[in-house]
Amino acid sequence: MSQEGAITCIGLMSGTSVDGIDVAIVSIQGAPPTLDVQMRYFETVPFDEDVRARIFQMFQYETATVADVSQMNFLLGHVFGDAVLQSIRNSGIDLQEIQFIASHGQTVFHAPVPEAMGAYQVASTLQIGEASVITERTGIPTISDFRVRDLAAGGQGAPLVPFVDALLFTHPTQGRIAANIGGIANLTVLPAGGSATPIAFDTGPGNMIIDGLVQKYTNDQMRYDRDGQFARAGKVLDDYLEKWLSVPYFRELPPKSTGRELFGQACVDQWWQDGQTYGYSPQDLLATATEYTVRTFAGAIRDFVMPHYEVSEVLIGGGGSYNPVMMAGIKRLLPELVIQPQEVTGIPSYAKEAVAFALLGYECYHRRPNNLPSATGAERPVVMGKIVWS
Repeated sequence: MSQEGAITCIGLMSGTSVDGIDVAIVSIQGAPPTLDVQMRYFETVPFDEDVRARIFQMFQYETATVADVSQMNFLLGHVFGDAVLQSIRNSGIDLQEIQFIASHGQTVFHAPVPEAMGAYQVASTLQIGEASVITERTGIPTISDFRVRDLAAGGQGAPLVPFVDALLFTHPTQGRIAANIGGIANLTVLPAGGSATPIAFDTGPGNMIIDGLVQKYTNDQMRYDRDGQFARAGKVLDDYLEKWLSVPYFRELPPKSTGRELFGQACVDQWWQDGQTYGYSPQDLLATATEYTVRTFAGAIRDFVMPHYEVSEVLIGGGGSYNPVMMAGIKRLLPELVIQPQEVTGIPSYAKEAVAFALLGYECYHRRPNNLPSATGAERPVVMGKIVWS
């Protein structure tokens, strides 16, 4: 399809693993349900080690201060803005061609279940990386803060990518599951031909526990289990795994979302400490953590998807799709389904979320609803995103 009349924009993503800033330069044209999306350039800009350490300090809720959060919000605006400028230079695309930036921001808190606060039931989420700073550094309008509008409308503010999954990956004749195994694992059920409303939810941990254990084991020399080498060298600790499979989240009905609050640093610390206490080897812990993701991901499909939907294929993106131990485990537990990497769709696994936020920004830019209430639990479709004009 010709790109005449297309909008060129940028999707920015910094996920729960805090690996770096994913920058996708994308051309989009059309309107739902007919959209043409072309990825023109992609780059992951690593965080400076000092910045990365400061982000992780934000996850220590007992010690992070309001001043810390305020300063980091602006610091990340500078960092995100510079990542955009670097990627534009490297792409060779004219900066004047970019019509907007859509930035997910860095999630530092996510509490989607309302709790009583005086006369109100309050749920909240916080993504930082000040859009005003991004716009000042780049001269490009910036759309940010997508999740909060969905929460305000009674949703969980997550997962948001399923809206894009439904637009881009619905198959005319077969039911599909589009999944992403990043820090957290999530999936979207796409009924054949859009014959029913898609549902989506977080299944539980993706790579978050695995990455944390690898960093402890290697004294931060490695950030993830490349090719599943450590998991392959260990054995699954069945009794320990059963303990963690009893976490109530896995029995909750969709729609639901989770994050670092449940499977983040405190969880990693507990696994590591238990390993020291009971004499578990790091390889056995990593084999068990990998199987934890496999079991909870496959279990969610068996418990919440297959009894209600006809599906034949699972498309898996995110870092987990590059872990052969994890992929083999999922195939082992779901032998009746075709398990394929995201790449078969033409959008690489590593770029999917950044491309998705470009598309979410595109819909906001056109003042069209861009949430999926059946995935988030929102009361109605709403336009998510706040725009800072240049």
